[in-house]
Amino acid sequence: MTALTAKAADPAPRPGDAPRARQRGVELTLLVGAVLIAVLGHLSVGLATVGHIPAQSSRYAAGLAAAALLAHLAVRLFAPYADPLVLPIAVLLNGLGLVLIQRLDLATPGQPGAGGQLLWSGLGVALFVLVVSLLRDHRVLQRYAYLSVATALVLMLLPVFFPAVNGARIWVRVGGLSFQPGEFAKILLAVYFASYLAANRTALALTGRRIWWKLRLLPGRVLGPILAIWLLSVGVLVLERDLGTSLLFFGLFVIMLFTATGRIGWIAIGLLLSGLGAYAVGTFEPHVHGRVEDWRNPFASIEEGHGPSQLAQSLFAFGAGGLLGTGLGEGQSFLIGFAAKSDFILATAGEELGLAGLSAILLLYGLLVDRGFRAGLALRDPFGRLLATGLASIVALQVFVIAGGVTGLIPLTGMAMPFLAQGGSSVVTNWIIVALLVRVSDSARRPLPRETGPQPTGEPEGPP
Repeated sequence: MTALTAKAADPAPRPGDAPRARQRGVELTLLVGAVLIAVLGHLSVGLATVGHIPAQSSRYAAGLAAAALLAHLAVRLFAPYADPLVLPIAVLLNGLGLVLIQRLDLATPGQPGAGGQLLWSGLGVALFVLVVSLLRDHRVLQRYAYLSVATALVLMLLPVFFPAVNGARIWVRVGGLSFQPGEFAKILLAVYFASYLAANRTALALTGRRIWWKLRLLPGRVLGPILAIWLLSVGVLVLERDLGTSLLFFGLFVIMLFTATGRIGWIAIGLLLSGLGAYAVGTFEPHVHGRVEDWRNPFASIEEGHGPSQLAQSLFAFGAGGLLGTGLGEGQSFLIGFAAKSDFILATAGEELGLAGLSAILLLYGLLVDRGFRAGLALRDPFGRLLATGLASIVALQVFVIAGGVTGLIPLTGMAMPFLAQGGSSVVTNWIIVALLVRVSDSARRPLPRETGPQPTGEPEGPP
């Protein structure tokens, strides 16, 4: 196992190397383990809650195994050199999410969610297969930078014209169908940011008039898009009352900007601008201000005699879990209320799996992000490097914002934990992100022809 892990950890082929192992067998072995862990969790929940193996266990196991096998075959056929860890991590996280949602369904019979989540997961895997099979070169996406940003802007503005849900305007509801456009917009923005920064990285790093020490005032044509992104992120926060999406969009741009230029000053400027925007909206916008106040004193409602708030219940759940947890199906995190399966799904994991299980889940996310960064570092074209960094950063930012919110580190944001939480839009877009990371890692790990040596990038020209 150590040898296999060591081989999987080296993503960067060198010119003239002998063809490296494709490691699809490693991926298949890890997928079998991921499916077994999820199925055993499902059986454990049934035994703990109803005293016997659930009737739908065989269908759950067969469905998860079929989805994993279909995704594996797509990778084996169309991305044979892809990182062997990315797909198994996604399958395991998605399977654990279905287990936790099913566990909460049993405690809230009138609010089923596992069936719908299973259907959305199936759709996500289908889109994963389509992306991996149809997108044969990630650099093709650079041609559609302007279309990507235009579509992203439309998607972000759509919820403004629909009623607010739980105080935030992030949903679009048409008949019985509802989805979060912002989930899809984040991928399109990552494509645009990667294209813009790949085309302007030299101007961002070197041009401009020095005004103090190493701080440069950039030309308007370069600085304009940066200020526009800042205003856009604040505008999303004001119009939609969605702190999480605003932090995600702006954080994504700052990380990719730093990656493109290597200038740490951009991180300082980004933190300053995001801090100013968050302070202003958190002070003057009632819904966001209420979340900030709840974060500052999560037990205020108890002191006032109104019972614990959702954040307080979440903290109680983490405390009850201890080191090893109460066991699947043995916790009380369903007391959190309507958001137990979405915003606060991590509280169920913390209570029933304990600190050990929660740490393992967070390590899975960390490993997924690490593989994305490794693929980006191994690529030779700037667009692909920035795209991989952006996609991995989306996952990292979401995990930080959500985990920080439910543990009281930062104010609550209302976002969905990738793969783990109930949310059709979220699970579908995260499968698309995994498909793009698989495609990028295949390009990064594919050996170059011996006779030609290093080749020019040849990426299509991005936006000016």
